[in-house]
Amino acid sequence: MHDHHHTHSNHSSDHASQLSLAHSATWHCLMGCGLGEVLGVIVGTALGLSNISTLVLAVVLGFIFGFVFGMRPLLRAGFDFSRAIRQVFIAESLSIVVMEATEVLVQVSTPGVMGASLVSWIFWAGMSLALTAGYIAAFPVNYVLVGKGIRHVH
Repeated sequence: MHDHHHTHSNHSSDHASQLSLAHSATWHCLMGCGLGEVLGVIVGTALGLSNISTLVLAVVLGFIFGFVFGMRPLLRAGFDFSRAIRQVFIAESLSIVVMEATEVLVQVSTPGVMGASLVSWIFWAGMSLALTAGYIAAFPVNYVLVGKGIRHVH
């Protein structure tokens, strides 16, 4: 009986740790992807690019910033560049894809966002909604990756 209780305690602690790590990993991903995406939308809008070109720029910058944010701590920890990029590619690609796809779908589906100017409240409300949806969509992905030992916080 004591062993069962002890195992349950560890399982509960492991679950809480996995939730915490998944939250941290998702938040980390959101910071990189979100910064890249917001920057891409701002630049694309400021340059007068089409909606599709702006979204492509935003997604590309989201990936770049997501990978850069993922690599920095690994490089500081002594990983060489090739090992760091390999680790980040393996650990963060699926999370970034899910987050970016969700953010784009929300932006495109939310009335008025794609035609709004950078100073419009609807633009920033739409971006906030998209980033929130991206976090919600990527969290379960990171939860599973953390549980499998593939994803971790650096």
